Amino acid sequence: MSEFFDTETPTQNLDEDTFDQGVDLHLWRKLLGYALNYPADVIMLSICAIVTAISEIAFPLITRQVIDKISEQGAAIDIMHYGSLYLIFVVVLATSVAGFIWFGGRIRTQVSYDIRQDGFKNLQQLSFSYYDFRPVGWLMARMTSDCERLSNILAWGLLDIIWCSTMILGITAAMIYMNTKLALIILAVLPFLAVLSIFFQRHIIKSARKVRKTNSKITGYFNESIMGVKTTKAFVQEQNNLSQFSHLTGAMYHASVLNRVQAALYLPLVLILGAIAAGLALVFGGMEVIWGTITAGTLIAFLTYSRHFFEPIEELARWFAEMQMAQASAERILGLIDAKPAISDSTLVTTNIRTHERHLECPAFAASASTAALDGLPLTISRIEFRQVCFSYPNGPRVLDNINLTIQRGDTIAIVGTSGGGKTSLINLLCRFYEPSAGNILLDNIDYRNRSLSWLQSNLGMVLQTSHIFRGSILDNIRYGNLSANTTEIKMAARRAGADIFIQQMEYGYSTEVGEGGAKLSAGEKQLISIARAILANPQILILDEATSSIDLMTEETIQHGLAELFQNRISLVIAHRLSTVRNANTILVVEKGKIVQRGNHTQLLKMGGRYQQLYQQQNASQTTQQEKLWVSA
Repeated sequence: MSEFFDTETPTQNLDEDTFDQGVDLHLWRKLLGYALNYPADVIMLSICAIVTAISEIAFPLITRQVIDKISEQGAAIDIMHYGSLYLIFVVVLATSVAGFIWFGGRIRTQVSYDIRQDGFKNLQQLSFSYYDFRPVGWLMARMTSDCERLSNILAWGLLDIIWCSTMILGITAAMIYMNTKLALIILAVLPFLAVLSIFFQRHIIKSARKVRKTNSKITGYFNESIMGVKTTKAFVQEQNNLSQFSHLTGAMYHASVLNRVQAALYLPLVLILGAIAAGLALVFGGMEVIWGTITAGTLIAFLTYSRHFFEPIEELARWFAEMQMAQASAERILGLIDAKPAISDSTLVTTNIRTHERHLECPAFAASASTAALDGLPLTISRIEFRQVCFSYPNGPRVLDNINLTIQRGDTIAIVGTSGGGKTSLINLLCRFYEPSAGNILLDNIDYRNRSLSWLQSNLGMVLQTSHIFRGSILDNIRYGNLSANTTEIKMAARRAGADIFIQQMEYGYSTEVGEGGAKLSAGEKQLISIARAILANPQILILDEATSSIDLMTEETIQHGLAELFQNRISLVIAHRLSTVRNANTILVVEKGKIVQRGNHTQLLKMGGRYQQLYQQQNASQTTQQEKLWVSA
């Protein structure tokens, strides 16, 4: 299993094209564990399946007894006795069928819930690098259609396996008991069935994987098209989108047809083998009746059993084909659940956390432990140091090269430079969304890989260039920065961010619903809410990544006062293209081609000349031109 339950490998088709084995029993045992989490339901389902099979096996035996007794005794037999016995088994059969529908449905629902929970839980733990190579639709397909398919297989497949096994064993025992020779003649077709199953299994599972792979692409493209509908309409690309979508659905159609044709060939061949077995029973059994070796009742029972014997085999064959098709889904969903984060706490950190938790249970240590983080180390961050830090994305060029930087509490560090120079990558390393390819990042002289990842990221406050706004009210979106905050604290954060003004002007104020992704808000309003969210979080490390790029100059001036207060007594990093927003920073870093080419405050860098001065002059010239155009148009 390790070959496809790997860590976050930067290959988009990791689990789409590389599987070529047959049914993986280890995989299905692992999935069966989800059903076995509910032992009472599984036991009751098994009992119902076994009782159903036994009841169905009993009917031909009762019929055999009736026919043989009539042949021997004529009208003297007690027909009511057999009628009552038949009725009892009918009632038992109906009850057991109702039972397995009930318990099967319970297991299906519970398994579906657990798989989705585990999948979503792991998605929250995975690092950014996992999402770099996997589209949203790719993940959505696993959490929806793949999950649904597996829960059906585990519930109803488990039922059919138990029922079929009981039927096959029971019928075999009954036939051998009645006539061993005739039973062996009917069972002689089983080796041919085994060869047939082995031949078809590889072809069915291969085409099934192609169906699931194409379904992922369709889901991803569908999601992307909806998210980018405005861009599509702006550039009149509806027809092109439809053409590409038609190509994907066409591929899905052909793959599905191939898969169904293979399954359609497999099942009829099983039926043919069943018909051959029934024919053998009729020929050889008829001869036995003529010779007087067996009774007419036994022959009829054999004919019934020869037909019923292949019903569970047909059902098993159907589920075997379904299982092969679903294995592609199983590989995909378990690949997601078992994916390991590229970045996680080290063994040392885990040990420190456990030790600290034990100390908290002891009153003698409780007072001193209250000043420590989860890992038992100091809560505060006073100093960050980058030592010869280099970074490259997997299979990509070097993005950062030999970065040396020291930041003290209270410092505001601005990072400027042209796009693609490495500014955001520098921030991503600090947040430990990625880790350095070489060098170290130290928090108060401790390598940050030896600190708790959860503790570090809970002390970060971020405002991105395009911050996400969740469906719900403005109040709920700001509260996301601190779920325990009360309404007064939320409104205070909004005022400090400069968001309170536009919020109060809305009809429902802070209770205003923002729509999907904040669709009812302007780009600037979304940023103000995001800044308020970061202020509410009150982090030790504050990061603004082009946070004011979507805000007009007047609004930016309004929030600068709040930000100046927020920057005090914490470590602040600001990425900005608009140089007017970073004049008051303690230190400005000019990052170009992965290196810090200049550093100093605004005045020092202007006197120094070089790249910063060029950027500043270019922006001033651009702003002057824009102002002249406004004057002319006015």
